[in-house]
Amino acid sequence: MSTGNDKRTFWGILRNTFGRGLVVIVPIVITFWVLHLLFEAVDGIASPIFDKIFERHIPGIGFMTMVVLILLVGALSRNLIARTVFRSLERLLSSIPLARTIYTAMKDIINAFQPGKKGRSFREVVMIEYPRQGLQTIGFVTNEISLKRQNSSEEMISVYIPNPPNPTSGFLVLVPRAGIRVLDMTVEEGLKFVLSGGIVTTGNLTFKQ
Repeated sequence: MSTGNDKRTFWGILRNTFGRGLVVIVPIVITFWVLHLLFEAVDGIASPIFDKIFERHIPGIGFMTMVVLILLVGALSRNLIARTVFRSLERLLSSIPLARTIYTAMKDIINAFQPGKKGRSFREVVMIEYPRQGLQTIGFVTNEISLKRQNSSEEMISVYIPNPPNPTSGFLVLVPRAGIRVLDMTVEEGLKFVLSGGIVTTGNLTFKQ
C-alpha cells in the first residue's frame, strides 16, 4: 500500500512541478518570441540604409537606431513646440483616408496596452458565441454600429478578437447587441488572459449585472 501511495505522491509532485515550470517559462518564451519578431521587422527597415552608408551589414544597428529614435521622440513629446509638430503630423495623417484608418486603429491598440491610458477602442471585455454555436470567445468592444436595412435597422457591436501572442494580429466580428455578454474585468486583465492563452487567470469569469 505504501508503494502505491508513494507513486501517486511522486507523480503528483512531478505533475505540479511541471505545471509550475510551464507557468514560468511560457510567458518568457512568448515574450522573447514577440521581441524577436519586432527585432527582425524594425531591423529590416533601418538596416538597408546603414548597409549603404557603411558598405557592410552590421547586425542590430537598425534596431538600436529605432530604439534611440523612439526615445528621442518620447523626450521631444514633452516639449511644447514638438507636441505642436506632432499634432500637425496627426492632422495630416487624419486627412488621408486610408492612412487615417490605419493610424487611428494602431494608435488605439497601442494605447490599450499602456497602463493608465484609454484609447477609443477596447472599451469592454465581452464573451461572444464564436466561431460556432456552443463555443465561447473573449473579445474587446471597439465600436457600436447601426446596420441599416430597407425598413429597419439593427444595433451591432464590433468586437476585436486578438490572436495571441501578437495583439495587433486579429480579426473583427460584428455581433448583435443581444449576443454579447460583458465580463466583469478590466481591459488590461482581459488582454493578459487572452494573450497568455488563458494561463493568466483567477480561474473564475463573472458577468457584469
